Amino acid sequence: MKERIWDKYLTEQDRMVYEAAGFGKTVGFGSRPALLIIDVQYRTCGEKPEPILDAIKKCKTACGESGWNAVNNIKGILDFARPKGIPIIYPTVERKDRFDAGRWKDKIPAIADSPSLIGGRGVEIIEEVAPQEGDIVVSKRYASAFFGTPLMTYLNDLDVDTLLITGCTTSGCVRATVVDGFSYGFKVTVAEDAVYDRGEVSHVINLFDISSKYADVIPTEEVITYINSLPQGRPK
Repeated sequence: MKERIWDKYLTEQDRMVYEAAGFGKTVGFGSRPALLIIDVQYRTCGEKPEPILDAIKKCKTACGESGWNAVNNIKGILDFARPKGIPIIYPTVERKDRFDAGRWKDKIPAIADSPSLIGGRGVEIIEEVAPQEGDIVVSKRYASAFFGTPLMTYLNDLDVDTLLITGCTTSGCVRATVVDGFSYGFKVTVAEDAVYDRGEVSHVINLFDISSKYADVIPTEEVITYINSLPQGRPK
């Protein structure tokens, strides 16, 4: 069996329980995907690739090198998705003021700091994967890209049956969006090396849990293989 990045964190009992219970089956893809690029902003990556402890000196919510490594893989997926006519959707956190941050301003005060406010540099989408004409930007306030946004309306209008998930954080906005997408009946795939988090263990264990219960978790190269298998242009 192929080794997964979470294997070293699991106990032998964990392995036996999940295997015996039958968790983690493969769902597969549909024929009408959308690519979601969640919160890939300067506030979550920082201005440049650097160790996270250096990055958070300038922006407390930055993930540093792990974010920029994921950006490179997201760009790889984009380069194949655009020519196929796959809808590209950017769920993006931005807030008007501290009040707009709800309870996050209490739990994680830095999330409501100026880099996360509308008009600030922090909320800008990373230039390397920035939206192009025809892409969809969904402004959100909280973790799930579905909560309080028109995302479901857009997906219905586009007749999407599959969500390809990238972005951050694995344990937060990615996970919340995956769970809601699964709950709405979409086939969901997470590009394992195109999502990122500020905590290594949190990143890995959430990928394990997502893979066990809600979505397929596969490398970027397998996502690209799927995209390449699709016909040119969206099905009518």
